[in-house]
Amino acid sequence: MNGDPVIFSGTANPDLTQEICGILGVPLGACDIARFSDGETKVKINRNVRGCDVYIVQPTCMPVNENLAELLFLIDACKRASAERINAVIPYYGYGRQDRKEEGRVSLSAKLVANLITTAGANRVITVDLHAGQIQGFFDIPVDHLLAQPILINYIRKHIGIDDGVVVSADVGRVKRARNFAEHLGLPLAIVDKRRPAPNQSEVVNIVGDVEGRTAFIFDDMIDTGGTICNAARAVVKYGAPRVFVFCTHAVFSGDARKTLADAPIDRIVVTNTIPQKHTAPLTNLVICSVAPMIADAISRIHTHRSVSEMFD
Repeated sequence: MNGDPVIFSGTANPDLTQEICGILGVPLGACDIARFSDGETKVKINRNVRGCDVYIVQPTCMPVNENLAELLFLIDACKRASAERINAVIPYYGYGRQDRKEEGRVSLSAKLVANLITTAGANRVITVDLHAGQIQGFFDIPVDHLLAQPILINYIRKHIGIDDGVVVSADVGRVKRARNFAEHLGLPLAIVDKRRPAPNQSEVVNIVGDVEGRTAFIFDDMIDTGGTICNAARAVVKYGAPRVFVFCTHAVFSGDARKTLADAPIDRIVVTNTIPQKHTAPLTNLVICSVAPMIADAISRIHTHRSVSEMFD
């Protein structure tokens, strides 16, 4: 492959891509992305990528379908321009929650999106904190699954401390992830038992574990409408937790999520920049940690054929 890695950005999160390029010391690849009046997207690569190792950074966040189409077109443009290897860097993998058939006659969208990315011409996918780990198996190409856990743990140790803390899983389905955090922090684990009466709605039924008098660290991979996290925060406060800190990788923040979170008894909400946060009002307690150094390290390792898993040993 020719020289340094070549990095392109879609329009979903250009600031993250620029930060990655700055860390790696490579220029951002020039490309034009335009939309016609009927909504069609046109992509043009403005540099020679023949024989190059190309990385396209594009989370498939809101607007999900537009950003997904943009990613596919960028991959296709690089493929047709004879790039040697095309790596789709997808910090947030949209449709990741549609990874199973819980009822009949529904689309397995997470699998279909994986097929589209592969068919478009991607040779590898780099992503962060998939909603379900088995999505890696939906791809017929290598997937490097990066973990934001070290970034969030480092923030806790540097800025909050872990004295009298308890790690709280906001959902029974997220217990494994929360348990990993608890083990790394050396803290006990509590679980919020909830039910979902309807999509994007949740109700707390019970809390398994002791939170009384302890600082609660609530972990989830994403915050969408904020209902799950806010219900969990109110529940642990009701059960005696004096302080509540919320951590998530993907701040989807759809609908009225920001207002919902602002009204909840949460001391601080710590997220990463896998999804851009241009409109944070009224969230005065929001802290954003960057995943750019981690992604840049992964790109460097992949480009030079070194282990990515060693990043998390």
